[in-house]
Amino acid sequence: MSNSRSGTQLLRLATAGSVDDGKSTLVGRLLYDTKSVLADQIDAVTRASVDRGLSTPDLSLLVDGLRAEREQGITIDVAYRYFATPARSFVLADTPGHVQYTRNTVSGASTAQLVILLVDARKGVITQTRRHAAVLALLGVPKLVLAVNKIDLVENPEQVFADISEEFNSLTSSLGWATEDVTEIPVSALHGDNVAVRSTKTPYYDGPTLIEHLESVPVDAEPHRVGLRFPVQYVIRPRTAEFPDYRGYAGQVAAGTVSPGDEVVVLPSGVRTTIERIDTADGELGSAHAGRSVTLILTDDVDVSRGDTIASPQDAPEALGDFDATVCWLAEKPLRPGARLLLKHGTRTTQAIVGSLVERFDEQNLTSEPSPESLELNDIGRISVRVAEPIVADDYRVNRHTGSFLLIDPNGGNTLAAGLVGDALSAVELGTPTPV
Repeated sequence: MSNSRSGTQLLRLATAGSVDDGKSTLVGRLLYDTKSVLADQIDAVTRASVDRGLSTPDLSLLVDGLRAEREQGITIDVAYRYFATPARSFVLADTPGHVQYTRNTVSGASTAQLVILLVDARKGVITQTRRHAAVLALLGVPKLVLAVNKIDLVENPEQVFADISEEFNSLTSSLGWATEDVTEIPVSALHGDNVAVRSTKTPYYDGPTLIEHLESVPVDAEPHRVGLRFPVQYVIRPRTAEFPDYRGYAGQVAAGTVSPGDEVVVLPSGVRTTIERIDTADGELGSAHAGRSVTLILTDDVDVSRGDTIASPQDAPEALGDFDATVCWLAEKPLRPGARLLLKHGTRTTQAIVGSLVERFDEQNLTSEPSPESLELNDIGRISVRVAEPIVADDYRVNRHTGSFLLIDPNGGNTLAAGLVGDALSAVELGTPTPV
């Protein structure tokens, strides 16, 4: 995936971690070291730091103003930061660390190709670390960086870093990550050690700095190759004198590639047709790849509506009326069998009934509790779902974009759960729960 303006590759990443682990300082350090903040912002931070009696600029102030507002529910859930180096451009989803904001970690990491998970070197792998790692594993995040922060504040940092790395590697291995997809880096976000500049204070570490790793880590926008997936967002019918018969289907390519002349199938109806051309505001395209928003013109006058999916007939996804799914429950009110909710998948929203609660995942002990009575706030579990109108979906492990959905409160419209089609828990090595 490339940045069309600069020709550099784009990496989507997110941060995660517990409260007070230095996440704000690390994000501020990344922005500062990549010269992605204005001079007057640095001056303001320097003045504020002096007023607080600090000898060096507190880089967390570059992001904490927005964070404080966000965590009070005043503005937005996830703040997006943009920065670049000569090698790569970055979009960073900065998420809160409080346990009650786990749902925001789900939101921020859902499209990430890499997540930086912070731990405080003085505390090591804690409950929230394990919770975040489990959520990231279920979301299918391809690459993970463990930033062992505040490494300058511990005695015997070499041993501390080795112990934390060993414990974390054991955890991520059980969660399904390959060793080469997880990298541990000792850092001091406050002083900049091993963030952009290699530190002389960590002679025991001979790996890349954080930015060097972000610049060089191999990423793939579509790790699992599937054919065309195009959820129809809007049907364009101008009915003007200039365009009396124009009928276009607008949306974003969720997976695969589409070109004029391609045979496609419209789902859930199953009608086959051919792509006549691809329109954009800048003119026609010879092809469109995943992530591109376009309007498709079909050669035949077929019945296509918002919520339908135009797909490759060779590996078309199924239209599902009943299916199992893995969900992260995000609401204070528990989920119980028989709940009647709304399910939003792509551009389609339909009524849904939760059947059975198959199992609840204990992310701390990596065990599974069969047939729980309910799922509470931040619980992860597998459930069965029946929808009023079929959804055209892939298994989440095959395609993250077409395998994800939301469960919504039909009364207030609040998001209740993030859902993954299929059994995402199957990638995790689950043990047997300890009898109470």
